[in-house]
Amino acid sequence: MNPVDALTEIAELLERERSSRYKSKAFRAAAEVIGSLSESEIDDTASLRRRAGIGDRTLQVIVQARAGGVPEYLADLRERRGVAGGSELRRLLRGDLHSHSNWSDGLTPIDEMAAAARALGHEYLALTDHSPRLRVANGLSPERLRAQLDVVSELSGDGFTLLSGIEVDILDDGSLDQEDDLLDRLDIVVASAHSKLRTPRAAMTRRLVAAASHPRTDVLGHVTGRLVEGSRGTRPPSEFDADAVFAACAAHGVAVEINSRPERQDPPDDLIGLALEAGCLFSIDSDAHAPGQLSLLDYGAERAERLGVPAERIVTTWSLDKLREWTARDR
Repeated sequence: MNPVDALTEIAELLERERSSRYKSKAFRAAAEVIGSLSESEIDDTASLRRRAGIGDRTLQVIVQARAGGVPEYLADLRERRGVAGGSELRRLLRGDLHSHSNWSDGLTPIDEMAAAARALGHEYLALTDHSPRLRVANGLSPERLRAQLDVVSELSGDGFTLLSGIEVDILDDGSLDQEDDLLDRLDIVVASAHSKLRTPRAAMTRRLVAAASHPRTDVLGHVTGRLVEGSRGTRPPSEFDADAVFAACAAHGVAVEINSRPERQDPPDDLIGLALEAGCLFSIDSDAHAPGQLSLLDYGAERAERLGVPAERIVTTWSLDKLREWTARDR
């Protein structure tokens, strides 16, 4: 097995597990170190051990891969990978409208996210880094977002499109945390609440209805904000009038996100049922913060299929042309 491929796959599987970011970065760093070495240099174990970026675990993986087998650590990660994308709905997904890079709180550069999406067979991926108010996530100022647009524009081609976008914070009054003229330039706007999630029910309802009614909102992201597992602990869902919020989404053609991260599972099953009854569109998204997390779409697709969400109402099953027609509806 090619040792670079083995190290990269390990990094991706660790990212999918939402393991420590330092673990996955170590394997990516090791892959980068040996990527420029000759076979003889890689086989010189004593010299390799002394190179910066190569540790005991990564060296073991390299040696076992060069011996022709699947490294033990990789085999173990593959075994516990979980859902393998076997649902029919997963095979119908053409892309992903929610992902992050190291421009905000993601782990890797934009080009690595785009390359991973291509490798998964995506036709499109929206890069949706955070907006200014979310300082803890290094949210993008208008100036930084404009600079990012130049980078994004260079990474499409050969049947793949990297869409410009943002995960814009929903402010307390329901307005969006970015300049309107800049939002107009983006392909995809995901609007999400990240703060004051325990706002009283009536006020939170007004906040979410206003965001869903905003002409630049395409997707209402992780609508309840809940956490059900993981290293950050658990968090109860926000309280709001779901009928009113989903009615606003349906009226304005805004997709309700089915967030694929296992720690979110947002919206809960009962709210997906209410959104279905309201006539909403849906977007199955990974909310990936690293390349290996793009495959978390497996989980969102499994939930949507189990709950009977029709494929034709999931915007991420649509062609790019149809997706662009939808996002242009109010602009």
